[in-house]
Amino acid sequence: MMLTRLKANSEGKLAKQICKVVLDHFEKQYSRELGDAWSTTRDILTSPSCWQYAVLFNRFNYPFELEKDLHLKGYHTLFQGSLPYCPESVKCYLSRTPDRMPSERHQMGILKKYYLLNAASLLPVLALELRDGEKVLDLCAAPGGKSVALLQCAYPGYLHCNESDSLRSRWLRQTLESFIPQPVVNVIKVSELDGREMGDAQPEIFDKVLVDAPCSNDRSWLFSSDSQKAACRISQRRKLPLLQIELLSLWARALLCDLTILGSSLQLCESGEGSILTHRLETFQSLQLGST
Repeated sequence: MMLTRLKANSEGKLAKQICKVVLDHFEKQYSRELGDAWSTTRDILTSPSCWQYAVLFNRFNYPFELEKDLHLKGYHTLFQGSLPYCPESVKCYLSRTPDRMPSERHQMGILKKYYLLNAASLLPVLALELRDGEKVLDLCAAPGGKSVALLQCAYPGYLHCNESDSLRSRWLRQTLESFIPQPVVNVIKVSELDGREMGDAQPEIFDKVLVDAPCSNDRSWLFSSDSQKAACRISQRRKLPLLQIELLSLWARALLCDLTILGSSLQLCESGEGSILTHRLETFQSLQLGST
């Protein structure tokens, strides 16, 4: 079966290695902030085999054979019928037990059949309720999962994918090439602009804006392979809430329509990013605040 072949091809890959510098920092911070809950959280955080990854199908190269295999393995669909907005074209599967599909390799000219992601990453995409023909901006778009998800929902009239980091921007371009066919590619623009300047430079252009602002992403950088870079990120993470505020508030001022900001964080404790974001965004009277 297709699923068996894919998993066989993924065997032999090196296991993730925990970065001691980061783990020591988490031990000090989260044992204090989370109390008894930290022990269980730590076990899951340090065990990638327990992490759950959803399988988002690509409607532009639909994997019918894989879908049958996933049903046989007990995978189930997410969100259909449980949210006010979830188009039938969005097909996302999740295993009832810890399991991870292997990623597909990028092959020039061949569209991938599925994208692996944390299922919660789809919630802000679905919250946008994208409609055909709308103009939408994905402000911090790399590696491209949310842009791909947006295109599973509808056919926008214009999709602007921005990523200020040049290396991540190349990753974004490759992701789009791997999932999106012609002529849909013709409505997509990729840029490497500073998102903090785009709101004032391009006011009232977009119907909807997705701001997946940079965050600490605790689960990801726990497995950093460079201890020096990890130590640097520990010191830099205090500045992230201010960067998030700059990105969000500029777009709040630039767009005429009333805005609902749906905030989510990949940091375990709300004492950092979440509380500062809520406090600062409350100064904008036109905003409604939600969280995931």
